[in-house]
This record gives sequence, C-alpha cells and structure tokens, in this order.
Amino acid sequence: MINLEYKPELKVKENNTSNIRRKIAILSGKGGVGKSTVAVNLACALAKKGYKVGLLDADLHGPNVLKMLAPEEKVLLLADPEKQKIYPYTPPYLENLKVISIAAMLPSEDAPVVWRGPLKHKALEQFIKDVEWGDLDFLIIDLPPGTGDEVLSISHLLKPLDGFVVVITPQEVALADGKKAVKFAQMINVPVLGIVENMSYFICPKCKSVYHIFKSGGGEKLSQTYGIPLLGKLPIDPQVVELEDKGQPPIVFAPESEFTKVFNEIVDKLLKNLEL
Repeated sequence: MINLEYKPELKVKENNTSNIRRKIAILSGKGGVGKSTVAVNLACALAKKGYKVGLLDADLHGPNVLKMLAPEEKVLLLADPEKQKIYPYTPPYLENLKVISIAAMLPSEDAPVVWRGPLKHKALEQFIKDVEWGDLDFLIIDLPPGTGDEVLSISHLLKPLDGFVVVITPQEVALADGKKAVKFAQMINVPVLGIVENMSYFICPKCKSVYHIFKSGGGEKLSQTYGIPLLGKLPIDPQVVELEDKGQPPIVFAPESEFTKVFNEIVDKLLKNLEL
C-alpha cells in the first residue's frame, strides 16, 4: 500500500494517457446530487457493454466510489515503487473495469484527508500517470462538487478532456449551481456532453403514481438555456441506496429496475453523442 500522507513514494512519470481513448468527467455545481452514483453506474454500464473502462475517484475528501462498488471487506491497492506502478482494483463481477480511489489508501474509513491544493494535485497526478491502467476505451472521473482544486487539476492533467456530464437535481437551487458548472466548462473550453437530472421523480410502489418531490423542470431549463442535451431523468429509488450501500451498483444488480432502464437510455444517448 502506498503512503500518500504527505510525500508520495513514487516518482511521477510523464503523461501516459495516450492509451485512453475517451476521458469523461462527472461534474456538479453542488454536493448531494448523486454525482458518484452517476459516475459509478456509467462506468459499470460501459463495462457491461464490453468496453475497457477505468474509474478514477477524484473526490479526495469524500471518496465514495469503492463503497458503491466493492464488497464489504477493505480494498487495498498494490504499489510497486521499483516499477513506479500502482495497480487498480477490479470488481469480481466486471473484469474489464479498473478503479482507483484514495479510500483504499487511508488507514480507516473515517480518516480525513487534510491537504492543501498542491498535495491534492500531486495525488491526482499519481492516480493518472502511475496507475497501471492499460488500454482503456473510457476513463470516467468522479469529480468532487464545485469547481475547485481537484476539478482544475483533472482538467489540466487529462487535457484534452472529451467532455463533462453535468449532474443536477430539479429544484431551483441545484439549477443555479448547475449553471455555474456549465459556465466553468465553457471557461476552460471543455464541452458538456449532456445533463443528467437525478432524483427527478418517485413512483409509488403501491399505486404507481408519480411524485415530483424536488419540483420538476430543472434539467429542461438548463438544457434549453445552454443548448446541451438532456440525457435523462433518474428516479428516486430506495433500492438504489440499499444496493450501493452494499457495494452493488444497481446497473449490474438490479437490471429490471426503473433506475436501470432509464440509466441504460442515458448511456445510449451519451454514446450516440460521442458518435460511438
């Protein structure tokens, strides 16, 4: 296990991302909108389709990707200082998915990462350049909320990004933050490939009535304002929470759910927009 506490043990090499065909970052203007859920399920959905996929957890202060993907036991990443390599984690149910997260390098689940910008940049640089990614069709990056250090570092280290997917929820406050995320993408000349509206509606399991708990229309407004495709609207589904808490992404473990149905449509639209 590599020690990233203050002085990374591995010497960072030159950029080795030429073996990655597509680099897509999941962006949100605020926390709590389900960005990690979108990132994890997008990576799994692409892997299920046969693509070789990497998933980079760039949320250093709140790394949740492994918890949503891995069994309950602690995941440890292997490092080889002599070969200057870090070996990613592969879930047993998706052999063509490779995952890297600082969560696997921390001494405990509740250990905080107390770093300033330069240390965060260095850690992300190692995750990109020292990880044995191999040949990838896609690298999906789960960014932290907002437009701070980590987002800027990823945008620089993986330049050029193929694009962002912006995740919002329907209410006005989330829409305002979503606009900031789109503006940020425009400022750094990275295209927004699409918008995903999460927690869009709830279907009553008894009467099948549809309820818009967090209002409705946020995704359409953002899409129309900036001319960006609305990829889809994901439902509120308690089963999604239960499965992800057990390390079982619903796109894999709940194939018949409404969530999975909508998410597969989102992935198909994204691939079409990428002309794949």
